[in-house]
Formats: sequence, C-alpha cells, structure tokens
Amino acid sequence: MNTNQARWLLCRLQDDIRDSLRAARHRGVRRLTRVAAVTAADTIYGIDKVSERTVLAWFAKNWPRRWPVELVMEGLEGAAVTFPRGTPVAQTRYKCILDPIDGTRGLMYDKRSAWSLAALAPQRGAKTTLREIIVAVMTELPTSKQGLADQLSAVRGGGVLVERIDLRTGRRKKFTPRPSRARDVAHGFASFTKFFPPGKAWLAGREEKLWRRLGAGVEIFDDQYLSSGGQIYELLMGHDRFVADLRPLAFAQLRVRSALACHPYDICTALIAQELGCVVTAPDGKPLRVPLDTTSPVAWVGYANQALARRIGPKLRKIL
Repeated sequence: MNTNQARWLLCRLQDDIRDSLRAARHRGVRRLTRVAAVTAADTIYGIDKVSERTVLAWFAKNWPRRWPVELVMEGLEGAAVTFPRGTPVAQTRYKCILDPIDGTRGLMYDKRSAWSLAALAPQRGAKTTLREIIVAVMTELPTSKQGLADQLSAVRGGGVLVERIDLRTGRRKKFTPRPSRARDVAHGFASFTKFFPPGKAWLAGREEKLWRRLGAGVEIFDDQYLSSGGQIYELLMGHDRFVADLRPLAFAQLRVRSALACHPYDICTALIAQELGCVVTAPDGKPLRVPLDTTSPVAWVGYANQALARRIGPKLRKIL
C-alpha cells in the first residue's frame, strides 16, 4: 500500500465531510442540534448523521477495492462495516478509525471549530491498537464566519503535511507548525481536561497539586477546548504546552460510570503531533496501546516537547 495515497484519500474524505456540513448548516441548524441517538460511545446529534451519511457514501464510491478495509466509527457499533461492502473482516487488509466530527457541541452552536479525525492501521483484528496507526489526517470544520480552515496529515516516519485552505477559492497554502519550545508552563496554556461535572473536583485537585510541586506559580492558563483533536492541534501549533485528559482515572477512583471520556477515535491523530516532536503518551509515560474501537476509555497526556515531558511527567506519575 502507498501510504501517501492513503493520506491523500483520507484528506479528500474529510474535504467532503467539511463541505457537506457547511452546506447542511446553510439549510438551517435547528435539526442539526437535535439528539438523534444515544449509543454506548456517545450522544449522536443531527449534525453527526449528516457526516455519517457522507462517510458511508464516500467509502462506497472512492475507497480502492484492492485495499479492503474495516471502518470503525461511532454510530456503527453493530455488525462490522467493511468496504468493499460485505467483505469479511478477516479478509480486510486495513482498519480505518474515524471521528467525522470531534467537537460536535461547539460546532453546533457556532462557538469554535470542530475537527474531522481519521487514521489507518494494518488489520490485526482486536489486537489493532493506536500504536499501529501508520497514517493520520485531521481537518478543521470551521465556524460559519471563518474563511480559512486547516488540514494536517502525517505518515509514520514520513513527516507532516499542513495546508491552510481558502474556503471561498479552494486555494491551499502550505505551512509548518512549530510546537512550543518552552521548558516550563509558566505564563503559558497547560490544562487538565474537565469538561463535565463528574470527576471535576478530583481532576482539579491533582492539577493544583502538580503545579505546586513544580513551583509553577499562578500564571498558568487553562483552555477547555471541547475536542481532543482540537487539543492536539493547539499542542502542535505552539499554542499549548501541556494537556492531560485523565477522566478515566478519575471515574475509576470515584466509581463513576460515565461514557464522557476520550475514546480511541478522539485521539487517533496523535501521530501528527508526535511527528512534529510533541510527546503523547498514557499517563504512566508508556505508549498508547488502546484497541481501535468506539468504547474503550482513553487517558492520555500531551507535552509540546521532550523537555516538558521530562520535567512534568515524573511528578505527574507520582501524584497519580
């Protein structure tokens, strides 16, 4: 398989998702904000159904038949979905994990960009994990007032391609993101993810304790970007220095049953940040080895660079 061709295909898929969502929003937002379904993975809104239809139609029309693939995506939690349609999973060569819209709530209410996320790994059945991803692509799903949107893609060991797209003309301009080179978090953005009430006090307590142990002072800024893909983007763009999503640990400690956590499809584009020199790991510092499914909770930590990982990681692990 040509990984650059796979990257190109996933970029075109996400172009279609972005364009279909922009067209749907022009037709009216009321039906897009209604709850369409509640699954084991997440709450599905009307806007998610638009992207789901786009994804299935695109794969049926465009995915190369010589590369049989299993599609993993929220909303498809029943029988396995493969392309060409009907291909037994055991005969597929690849597994593609997707989050057509990561950051649905923010986009529904036109607050902040969401992201379309996709990654591809060789098929190893249930043993396929985030560690095996070889291609990752993320595309900005912009708010209604935006005229520009970014698209980022990476091949493992092959670097990163980043383009800024003019949504009026379709013209693309390449640029190179630069993650922060800071060696501490003072006067920068560094956040513990705590979007929802469950576990918020537990998480905030660990956050405060970490900064005290690091002697980081009071000027550390918190940004709750309601999108794991968005958090990865802020990290690799040099906007954020550190992010920790420890919700599964909090839920386990507090014996809270909640699906309001990061899932493998939310963090499937970590490869892009890693190819740019960021460090993304499990909280214990080990690689993320979570299976490519729609339900496994994922705790993860992201550092803008190796120096921050060496400075913060050991103290974080002691606190946990």
